[in-house]
Amino acid sequence: MANIGEAAAPVTPRDALARGRLRASLIPDLLVEARRIANTVISGWHGRRKQGVGENFWQFRPYVEGEAIARIDWRRSARDDQHTYVRDREWEAAHTIWLWADPSPSMLYKSAQASVSKESRALVLVLALAELLSRSGERIAWPGLSDPFNARNGAERLAAILAQANDIPTRPELISVRRFSDVVIASDFLDPVEETMEWLDVLARHGVRAHLIEVADPAEETFPYAGRTEFVDPETRQKFTAGRAETLGDEYRRLYLARREALISWSTRLGWSYTVNHTDRLASEVLVRVHMALSGNAGQIAGGRG
Repeated sequence: MANIGEAAAPVTPRDALARGRLRASLIPDLLVEARRIANTVISGWHGRRKQGVGENFWQFRPYVEGEAIARIDWRRSARDDQHTYVRDREWEAAHTIWLWADPSPSMLYKSAQASVSKESRALVLVLALAELLSRSGERIAWPGLSDPFNARNGAERLAAILAQANDIPTRPELISVRRFSDVVIASDFLDPVEETMEWLDVLARHGVRAHLIEVADPAEETFPYAGRTEFVDPETRQKFTAGRAETLGDEYRRLYLARREALISWSTRLGWSYTVNHTDRLASEVLVRVHMALSGNAGQIAGGRG
């Protein structure tokens, strides 16, 4: 039997402490890689300038009845006999972007066609986004592990939090995420579509914008298996041996792509973005697409590949 791929780490799903130690040992190198990737796209990354609670002047506009009197700029208003003016200030870190990378055992997979495991790619993407967002003055957080914070070294702080976490739930704690926040989720999304929609439904009900990044190994998509092949479920460790694996290819690929298209269609209806990143492609490609989505162009990149 040809070895097409294998789990990146010999750790059982029940050994949370070993997984935590393994993740902690990888984090420093992943942080370096994330910063390198962030630097390749930083020239195209700009803060999102809008009205809010920042200190910098943004614009004067007419006062609207019901607004706080303290917001009136009396000096500017004195120059106009017909209008009273409010001084708006530039938006700075007015909401939070929550970042999460799937820690489930299926993310450990790495085929011979890929340069990294799905887990490594997901963590690099999240840390690179943390670097970019922190440089832009955004607040970031990891659901269940940290409160929202704003810091120029946001990626380093998030990496330290992840390195110290022995056990990360296989589902993010989304109940604390509130409206007007953004959530970026990097996962392989290999669970049944209905289950994925169910655990993400709390975001839809709260009016939260989500940006889903499907991290895919090329072998999972193309199914390059032939002859006698043993398949192992990374979650349950159950095994299935196919005498002629190539006879399963067409049906497998149909179901695999149907799952993705269903999630893309669902995300588009909700106004969310859905981007695919293959582990044999550059991580920087997906960062550009997610940046566009965070800037409000989600509908333009639903189903984007990279």
